[in-house]
Amino acid sequence: CGPGSHLVATDHNIDNTTYLLRDWLISVQKLYHYVEWRPKEEPRKYHDEEGPKDWTNERYAYVMKLRQAALESAREMWADYLMMIDCDNLLINRDVLWKLIKENKTVVAPMMESRAAYSNFWCGMTSQGYYKRTPAYIPMRKQVRRGCFAIPMVHSTFLVDLRKEASRLLAFHPPHPDYTWAFDDIIVFAFSARMAEVQMFICNKETYGHLPVPLRAHSTMQDEADSFIHTLLEVNVRNPPVEPSRYLPKPVKRPDKMDFDEVFMINLKRRADRRECMLRALREQEIDCKIIAAVDGKAMNVSEIHAMGVHMLPGYSDPYHGRPLTRGEMGCFLSHYNIWKEIVDRGLKTSLVLEDDLRFEIFFKRRLQNLMREVESKGLDWDLIYIGRKRMQVDRPEKAVPNIRNLVEADYSYWTLGYMMSLQGAKKLLKAEPISKMLPVDEFLPIMFNKHPVSDYMDQFETRDLKAFSAEPLLVFPTRYTGEPGYISDTETSTVWDNETVRTDWDRKHSGKTREQAEISTEAQNSDVLQSPLDRTARDEL
Repeated sequence: CGPGSHLVATDHNIDNTTYLLRDWLISVQKLYHYVEWRPKEEPRKYHDEEGPKDWTNERYAYVMKLRQAALESAREMWADYLMMIDCDNLLINRDVLWKLIKENKTVVAPMMESRAAYSNFWCGMTSQGYYKRTPAYIPMRKQVRRGCFAIPMVHSTFLVDLRKEASRLLAFHPPHPDYTWAFDDIIVFAFSARMAEVQMFICNKETYGHLPVPLRAHSTMQDEADSFIHTLLEVNVRNPPVEPSRYLPKPVKRPDKMDFDEVFMINLKRRADRRECMLRALREQEIDCKIIAAVDGKAMNVSEIHAMGVHMLPGYSDPYHGRPLTRGEMGCFLSHYNIWKEIVDRGLKTSLVLEDDLRFEIFFKRRLQNLMREVESKGLDWDLIYIGRKRMQVDRPEKAVPNIRNLVEADYSYWTLGYMMSLQGAKKLLKAEPISKMLPVDEFLPIMFNKHPVSDYMDQFETRDLKAFSAEPLLVFPTRYTGEPGYISDTETSTVWDNETVRTDWDRKHSGKTREQAEISTEAQNSDVLQSPLDRTARDEL
């Protein structure tokens, strides 16, 4: 395949998009057969738009004309194919073009993934041209069914085979004479394909790329930037990192601690891959952190353990496997314990603790900062605030905190992915002297806020007055769950805490503790919690 051609258009910008694109094109134009540059500096916005993400009829018409110009330009130069790619779509499969060409379809799209059910295709369309829910969509979107499927709509990223005669009738603008549906470029093109008797196809045989979920009309440029960064973070969780073009200057990052006295990130030294992935994710979000070398329980011998005064809580057994504490769990507990000690030793009033195997929710930094500002402005007395957890009490809703958005009183929970800790909270945890009666850290914390279901465990800790809350919705989640490809546990896969010859019978495919949060019934949903504007900014097209 010889060098292709580029038609690059940009318009109505209130940022520096035009200058970045121009500089990039100047640097890469020698790599392409032909480059056409269509900037439009003025006006900087559409006269009737609510915001930069509002799609008015004027905007739709302009985009349709641009797409039509690209189609006609490709035809005039006798191009064999036209690849349409929205600029915020991230293609990560280097062979995507060849794979689409091999499908030998007039219009074919690679399925793009997103953080939600949204993708770049529809499985159904009503008689008025609107989206129609079908039972076929989710199995295709989740790649339960893999293949190349006939569907009524593709958009955002797709390939048109201009060698095929039927493609000559395809058009974006003007709409077909019989067109009466919504004035929308993707629907206009789908109608054009229908009238030309051109079947559209979506291919989901592999992972091809990601795209952001559309934002609402009132969303800001900052919302869009954060949404794109989140898409980038999602790609980097399970794929080689996506790096900016070497032909562009690297964006300046100014990391901070988000008004916390310290941000701790726990990482085992032998897990360099996790460390680099987390540092990259934090850097993209401009978050500064202190790396805490996790205690590697698997590397400790019995004499070291006894010298530290570690003893398992009498009567403790894992609720899923009936086994005692593992060395991995002991190491995890000691890692968090050392952070609590540092918080007290340094007198840190507020700290954020993050583990190294998590993924961030969209708008993470702003959501977290907004939550902390409300907590401070309302004078909430708190010790611990989960930002990521597995809710274990699912029979009834948790109590919403009055006058504070996105916050509930925490009930019995698993996981210590991420949490905020106050100085007084750390003091309470240390005062309980948990080293001498240790159990997994995510069992210990609910005991300390008096919400553990096993009273025999709680009775061994006299003072249980930790004031614990949780973000609702949560702000971080595990990168992988039990049974998923690439899932690794450093806590459950090891020997028992005081005997390195006794291995656990842990089975990664059946571990309940690290399994994804089960669906919570409608009656038990935390639906009374006050919502913030950011909860309503992002939407799923479905």
